[in-house]
Amino acid sequence: MARRAIPTDRLIAVLGVAVIVLGALALWFVTRGSGGGFTEEPASRRVLRQAREQLGRNAEVQLIEPGRGRVVCGYIAAERGGRAVGFISRPNRMLLSHDPLNGEFRAMMSADCPDFPEPPTNRPVVTRP
Repeated sequence: MARRAIPTDRLIAVLGVAVIVLGALALWFVTRGSGGGFTEEPASRRVLRQAREQLGRNAEVQLIEPGRGRVVCGYIAAERGGRAVGFISRPNRMLLSHDPLNGEFRAMMSADCPDFPEPPTNRPVVTRP
């Protein structure tokens, strides 16, 4: 019984066409607006989520100031009308001014939010229901 073998040239051609078709499909998915199903969370929602994870579910955002890139800075409180605490929020991390990494907080603040305002009074600037 003779073995049927696929010629190497034909195998290379078929694999090449398969790679081109898969690449075209991937490009089509990316450019048609879905972005592969990934959407970026708005900064205000991200800050509130991170604040509630760190300070509890009653945490309140008092001020949000845009920083460089996707960084935002501002003030949050553990409860409505509570004492304001400075923060720097990145998409994957929130650093508070009273954290043990105070030197890192100051360095990030000067690099990412150089025009950061002074702490607000105990009155909330932005309230959330």
